[in-house]
Amino acid sequence: MPYRTNILITGASSGLGEGMARRFAAAGHSLALCARRTERLTALADELRTTYSVKVVARQLDVRDHADVFSCFAELRDALGGLDRIVVNAGINKGFSVGTGHFEANRQTVETNLIAGLAQAEAAVEIFRAQGQGHLVLMSSLGAVRGFPGKLTAYNASKAALRSLGDGIRYDLHGSPIKVTTLLPGYIDSELNEGHGIDRPYVTEAGAGARALVRAIESERARAYVPFLPWGPMSLVIRALPPGRLHKLM
Repeated sequence: MPYRTNILITGASSGLGEGMARRFAAAGHSLALCARRTERLTALADELRTTYSVKVVARQLDVRDHADVFSCFAELRDALGGLDRIVVNAGINKGFSVGTGHFEANRQTVETNLIAGLAQAEAAVEIFRAQGQGHLVLMSSLGAVRGFPGKLTAYNASKAALRSLGDGIRYDLHGSPIKVTTLLPGYIDSELNEGHGIDRPYVTEAGAGARALVRAIESERARAYVPFLPWGPMSLVIRALPPGRLHKLM
């Protein structure tokens, strides 16, 4: 398995993106970090350079600006002299029950997670095809295994589509030096899960979650539940649950 020196992470200013950036920097990787919030992003980049003596470049990016996704990835590729791994991590969950007057929030959730995810995948694989190698990582979710009610309906739909997108790209690139990994994390303590009523026994602490994500990424498996225990076996339970029991997992 090749060593992936230069890694780009979107949505890197907080949550899972920030956690992964810290783990990769500690392991000596050069990083390209993107996010909307420039103050937090710049502070993180400065900290990682100082603490780990690694090269870190940062660039403001709203992934919903699709044209800028392509420009940003190209600029960061040039700044690092190539990109070996791109982690499509930026995402949101503003969802509400369908038909309750919150179309705009649901639209933003789907467009950010799926359409912007597609733009990032397109830009990443274009770079990898030109280089002749690379590793694309898509941040899906445990929610991709089944539709959920209420505030998770649009979110789970977007993540299920992202998982399918990853599968299609992987099949298209089968036999090539370009690898594709789809991550399906369960409940990991992060900003994305704030305010969603998650019972604490089901939540993985942020640091442990970041470590598990990095291990799964570095394995370069096609698909990984993170952490596998309990979420690998739990995914089978979720598929089998009757609809009335789904609310207990929200």
